[in-house]
Amino acid sequence: MKKILSLVLALTLVSAMLMGCGNKEAKTFTVGFDAEFPPYGYMDDAGEYVGFDLDLAAEVCERNGWELVKRPIDWDSKDMELNSGSIDCIWNGFTMNGREELYTWSSAYVDNSQVFVVAEDAGIASQADLAGKNIGVQRDSSALAAINDDEELKNSFASVTEYADYNTAFLDLEAGAIDSVAMDIGVADYQIEERNGGYVILSDYLSSEQYGVGFKLGNTELRDQVEATLQEMVKDGKFNEIAEKWGLQDMVILGK
Repeated sequence: MKKILSLVLALTLVSAMLMGCGNKEAKTFTVGFDAEFPPYGYMDDAGEYVGFDLDLAAEVCERNGWELVKRPIDWDSKDMELNSGSIDCIWNGFTMNGREELYTWSSAYVDNSQVFVVAEDAGIASQADLAGKNIGVQRDSSALAAINDDEELKNSFASVTEYADYNTAFLDLEAGAIDSVAMDIGVADYQIEERNGGYVILSDYLSSEQYGVGFKLGNTELRDQVEATLQEMVKDGKFNEIAEKWGLQDMVILGK
């Protein structure tokens, strides 16, 4: 009886050790993203985090045997999250331009522009018509940076209001509290479609830019793994399949 008990205990111990080893080998890949930035990353009506960038990250994880962790972050705190190790990368319509030396980047995968959105019945046809108007923009965004870089344009506005997210800015646009929202064209297209029209994008763009996946400066090992997988996805067509799902295929530049 003692021999049987000893054997059972030994098998249990070996099993626990093997399980422990398995847990140590499992890799999580934690993506930091703005949860109110559709179609790149946001919470849907079912309470799930979805979006183009999150689908790309999920496919990268699937191919590498990693567990994807979707971590919504305060956009103002993105650098602190990345540098502390709370997230492995920033992957959410993240503009590379002007930040080239601050992060270790993947290749650019989307070509994006910053635009002005106005109500279609507002009588605003160009940027020149925005003189004396109230503009809304997301805090710490590329659109805000573009406005700040053009002092003449900025001074022509009556005011520039910074918002935590574009959903709130659009609510103010609908209410007439502001006259225009400066934002990413992909996000603008999504917001207009969700509202069944009623808004237009001005044809003269604020600026052009590219999106990449931002890793902690110096973390080339993880960047190279993700980059290689993204290139593989481009070659076998999966990348474009995901882009088509979100209506962003015309903006994809990776592999072109």
